[in-house]
Amino acid sequence: MTLTDRTLINTMLHECHYNVVSAHLSEDRTLERVKTCSWWSNWKKDDAEYYQTCDRFKKPNRAIGNKFGMMIQNQEQKCPWERVHMDWVTE
Repeated sequence: MTLTDRTLINTMLHECHYNVVSAHLSEDRTLERVKTCSWWSNWKKDDAEYYQTCDRFKKPNRAIGNKFGMMIQNQEQKCPWERVHMDWVTE
């Protein structure tokens, strides 16, 4: 779809970046999504400018939650599957 109206261009950029399905994509991934859906002149420049207005982009990317502890040295295992480790990913 070729876009010429500025309102439609901004709507397209918003949907490709913030939409629930998009999951707040990075600049490159938003650019890829826009490229598959539509086209207009200067679309790469408009995408870069739109991404600069994103509040999440301006904030530092830091984890929220508990601090990580020291690594624990495990003893060497003598046979396969003697010890199994899991990483828990939450939230």
